[in-house]
Amino acid sequence: MPRLFTGLEIPPDIADALARRQAGLPGARWIAPPDFHVTLRFLGDVEIPLAEEVHDLLARSRPRGLLSVTLSGLASFGGDKPRAIIATLAPCRELDALQAEHERICRQAGAEPERRAFTPHVTLARLRREVSAMDVAAYLAEAGFFPPLTFTASRVALFSARESKGGGPYVVEAAYPLGSGTEAS
Repeated sequence: MPRLFTGLEIPPDIADALARRQAGLPGARWIAPPDFHVTLRFLGDVEIPLAEEVHDLLARSRPRGLLSVTLSGLASFGGDKPRAIIATLAPCRELDALQAEHERICRQAGAEPERRAFTPHVTLARLRREVSAMDVAAYLAEAGFFPPLTFTASRVALFSARESKGGGPYVVEAAYPLGSGTEAS
């Protein structure tokens, strides 16, 4: 059974800029820059027929314009029990619409509905249990100003992940081009 998700790839120059933020937090398991991505729809471990149906539906989905994505800051998930350091994304209606379409496609293919709200982000690190909220607050304060990083997504990918804690390395199993002649803003 493959472990699958759909998402946006992060261009190498943006990944390099994010990687420069990956230091100074003991207990962080930093994600390799080639594995940075924005998850649109996590499917998890799926049977091959479901994977093939998702692929077929994505390949036939309506054309969309190029997508401008802006990474706008650093944050964490987990509150008092932090579990990840992330780069946040600026609100984007086109990204939300794309994610909603992926949710519909996955349900149409037979996947269970996603129960978590869509919170677009790029995971920079997963945190070990011993990392405290105070450690994360100190890291975020030390990280200081985060200049916005903008890129244009020209395709959506269907990724596979190895079965492990932390997921990567990720493999692009299929890609679906964006760009119907107009760029989204």
